Amino acid sequence: MTGMVERHSASVEDYVRTIYGLGERGAAVTNTTLTARLGLSPSSVSGMINKLAQLGLVTHERYRSVELTDEGRRLACDVLRRHRLLELFLVEILGYTWDEVHEEADSLEHAVSDELIEHIAAKLEHPTHDPHGDPIPSADGVVEKPTTKLLEQLEPGTVGTIARVWDTDSELLRYLTDHGLTLGNRIEVVERKPFGGPLVVRVGDSGAAETHFLGSEIAQTLSITVQK
Repeated sequence: MTGMVERHSASVEDYVRTIYGLGERGAAVTNTTLTARLGLSPSSVSGMINKLAQLGLVTHERYRSVELTDEGRRLACDVLRRHRLLELFLVEILGYTWDEVHEEADSLEHAVSDELIEHIAAKLEHPTHDPHGDPIPSADGVVEKPTTKLLEQLEPGTVGTIARVWDTDSELLRYLTDHGLTLGNRIEVVERKPFGGPLVVRVGDSGAAETHFLGSEIAQTLSITVQK
């Protein structure tokens, strides 16, 4: 993995991590989607994409999607490994809750040494997932490909386990916690209300499951491991 003296700037690392993250979700990676995701001006995003291309980290043709090169993907996995291990360390060792760790890890990921990250990985017994269910890249850049489906895609009658949350918004994560929509919990799709209505689900063990009506924002945020 990349050593401290060889690292790119924090802004470059943030961009490649964001590009990788959008690709993970199957979203089109364009100047427009990056502008919306990063909350920056179109001119700033366009300028950085050109810089990333000059650095050999992305390929980009006008009006087409932005793609990471092999070098860009390695850098993104390096940053993600630091970020996700830091999030898990903050939760498991320092007692943070999962809605408190994203911004802390955002700041720390650019400052920690690779040696410290590997000590953290060893302390946590080389985990494979962070507190939100995101896969942690291995030290050599291998990322697990989960076999999950978005809750939004599931048909009534489907039963599974909540495996991943795709959103880092603290308020949303607290809402999920308050309603038992957390990793490892059983979830059953009961009904899909017509005309764009909510998804009706039951969460928890069958004897004590609670019914919830979930809008599309949450249904598109939760990934489920479906029971076969």
